[in-house]
Amino acid sequence: MALLTKRETAEVVARLAERYPDAKCALNFTTPFELLIATMLSAQCTDARVNMVTARLFQKYQGPRAFATATPEQMAEDIREVGLFRTKAQNIVATARILLEKYGGEVPKNREQLVELPGVGRKTANVVLSNAFGIPAFAVDTHVQRVTNRIGIVKSDDPLKTEEQACRKLPREMWTQAHHLFIHHGRQICVARKPKCDICPVSELCHYAREQVRLAAGNQRRKAEP
Repeated sequence: MALLTKRETAEVVARLAERYPDAKCALNFTTPFELLIATMLSAQCTDARVNMVTARLFQKYQGPRAFATATPEQMAEDIREVGLFRTKAQNIVATARILLEKYGGEVPKNREQLVELPGVGRKTANVVLSNAFGIPAFAVDTHVQRVTNRIGIVKSDDPLKTEEQACRKLPREMWTQAHHLFIHHGRQICVARKPKCDICPVSELCHYAREQVRLAAGNQRRKAEP
């Protein structure tokens, strides 16, 4: 089955936008630095738990300078509720110190500089660029990876290739919105184990849903055979 065209991909995004009109970043933040820290914490952790931790964390440590004065051990105690908290604590403190030393305490608006920070990968960099600075970017997390492949917008097991393929299908100004929409869809309908194709607004365009219909029809024919 051929991948969706640019027109079909735009139609998918339009339908999802109708379904999730309030889709936006689920992490709470007030500054680019806070979003950077929250996104670093979100790896292998729910956004709800991250928001619970950062509500306390951002009151205790206000800004990069305060984070830079903490020890990794102190930071680890403050973020114990999140997964991989010791590694994340080391990366957070190191990142805050680098921001002070190299960037005057400011978060860079450049992907190449962002991914050089400890614990910051391409996905985190894209989240920060798009949500903190309004720079179009398409971040690929597990939801985006699953949903875009299931629907048939992309075909790739590699997040970077998924990002590249999706960005070729969508105009630049739609990248950030599409990212949020695919996340919402992956959490609410196109869930990992048993997607709810019967209530999906894009099922008639979706490769996975169409294949399920084909398989069900084949099963019905076999049952009807004498």
